[in-house]
Amino acid sequence: MRADTRDATGASAGVDITDATARAHSPRRRRRRRALVITLIAVVGVISIIATAFVVSPWPGALVVRALFERDAAEVLAEMQPYAPGGITVTSDLSYRADDPDAVFDVYYPDGTDEPLPTVVWIHGGAWISGSKNDGGPYFELLAAEGYTVVSLGYTIAPEATYPTALNQLNDAFGYLTDNADDLNIDPTTIAIAGDSAGSQYTTQLAALTTNPEYADLVGVTPSLTPDQLRGVILNCGIYDIPRMLLGTGLVGWGVDQSIWSYVGTLDYESSEAVAQMSTIHHVTDAFPPAFITGGNGDPLTDTQSKPLAEKLDGLGVDVSTLFWPADLEPSLPHEYQFKLERPQAQAALDHTIEFMATVLD
Repeated sequence: MRADTRDATGASAGVDITDATARAHSPRRRRRRRALVITLIAVVGVISIIATAFVVSPWPGALVVRALFERDAAEVLAEMQPYAPGGITVTSDLSYRADDPDAVFDVYYPDGTDEPLPTVVWIHGGAWISGSKNDGGPYFELLAAEGYTVVSLGYTIAPEATYPTALNQLNDAFGYLTDNADDLNIDPTTIAIAGDSAGSQYTTQLAALTTNPEYADLVGVTPSLTPDQLRGVILNCGIYDIPRMLLGTGLVGWGVDQSIWSYVGTLDYESSEAVAQMSTIHHVTDAFPPAFITGGNGDPLTDTQSKPLAEKLDGLGVDVSTLFWPADLEPSLPHEYQFKLERPQAQAALDHTIEFMATVLD
C-alpha cells in the first residue's frame, strides 16, 4: 500500500505505509521496547525498595546523616590544626573497658607532666550517630596547654548501639579514670565534664546522674563520680529537651528524626522512656555543678536548648556562666562555632572556657 505525499518542490513522493508499519512492529523493535519497559520496572522497583528501607529502618538515614557530619568534622579539624600549640604529650587509644573496642580514650597534658592535674573530660558530639574522640584534638591541646589534663572519650555511636549503651560506657569511663588517675596525671578530686552538641547532652546526663539520686534510680545507673569530684560542666551547642528537637521541618527536621530514631530505637517518641530520660532539662536540680553554656546566634539549638537550660539552672540557684551572641550578628555563628578558631567569637568562647576552668578547677 502506498500513500501519495508532496515533497518541498511539490513533486509527488510515495510512502509505503505497509513497510513502515512492518518496521515499527519488527522483532528487533519489540525487543527494544520490552527491554525499556523491563528497565523502567526495575528502576521503579529499586526506588521502591530504597524508599521502604528508609521507612522501616533507621540505618539508611543514619548513614546519610553520618556521612555529612563526618565531612564537616574533617573540614573543621583541618581548620583547627594550625592553632595546636605544641608542647603537649598525647597518648591515644587507651582502653577504659575490657573487651569493648569502642571504649577508648586519648589523654593530653603538658610535656614533662609527672603529677596529677585538674582534669577536663570531653565527650564528642555528632548527633549520637557520628563523631570521634579525635575530632577536637587541637582544641584539647589548647586546653591542656593551660596546665590541665584533658581526656577525650570514645563510645559506641548509633545505630550500632542504642540508648543507654553509650551512657553506660561513659559512666564506666569515669570509674576507670578515677581508678587509674595516678598513671594518667589525673586529679580525681578535681574534674570537669565538657561536651559539644550531643556530647553536651551526655555531659548534662552524667552530671544529673551524679547530683540527683532520684534520677540515677530512674535511669538505673550507679554514678562513677561523686558530687565532690565533679566541679563543673562545659556545654557547647547542646541538646537538653529532646521533644523540642522534633519540631523541625525540611531536611534538618528529617535529619533530627533519623538521629533520634537511630539512638533510641523507636519512632514512638511521645512514649519513649529514653527520650524522657535524655531530656535533662527536666532532671537537673539545685545540686547541679557550676556550668558554662554557649551557642551561636545562627544555631537553632541556642534558643530552643541552650538558653532554656541556662534559665532553668539559674532559677534553681546554680552558678551559670553563659556566652550568647546578638541575634543580628553577621556572619552568623553556626552550630559548633566554638571550634571555628579563625573567628574572633570562637576565640572569645575559648577564653571564656579557660576562665571557667580556672574558676572551678584551680
